[in-house]
Amino acid sequence: MRGKTTEDRELLELLDPVADAAGLELVRLRLMGAGASGRRLQIMAERPDGSMAVEDCARLARAISQVLDAADPISGEYLLEVSSPGIDRPLTRLKDFVAWEGFEARLEIDRLAEGRKRFRGELAGLDGDNVAINLEGEEATTLVPFAWLVEAKLMVNDALLKRGAEIRALRIENDGLENNRLENELGADPSVTS
Repeated sequence: MRGKTTEDRELLELLDPVADAAGLELVRLRLMGAGASGRRLQIMAERPDGSMAVEDCARLARAISQVLDAADPISGEYLLEVSSPGIDRPLTRLKDFVAWEGFEARLEIDRLAEGRKRFRGELAGLDGDNVAINLEGEEATTLVPFAWLVEAKLMVNDALLKRGAEIRALRIENDGLENNRLENELGADPSVTS
């Protein structure tokens, strides 16, 4: 699910170590488009704690560009986009279903199960390699094999927006603490602003 095509998966093998070296994790990679309009390499990444700063995106983009320039795995021209997964993030790894347990998600699988390919409900964690989801109107928790998923995504609602605001506030607080630590280590005068 992190990569959709064979080419995506090959690029992930090449670029996962680059992200690891930068202290980041690749959430999803898609190489899209073709022909004269050009292609776009879209990469979503985050820190192991789920956060991602603009500086992280820029640092990862530079590191990936160097590797792609040297290895030249993509024929023709392409545009590189590096971003955070965003609030309505894709869920591409088993750990995502644990981290976002209790939030509403939409799952799509590659075959019919219980007469359907799409499921929408509240994530209930994992049961082995199965994603557990509580579907509206059903008493029993539905288990969907992770291997069957072709797409999984959080649904934007009030609970998710509240969680996003809490995460942003914590990141701002932590960034402020880190800036204060750096100022103290460097001996900067905290009363001076730029």
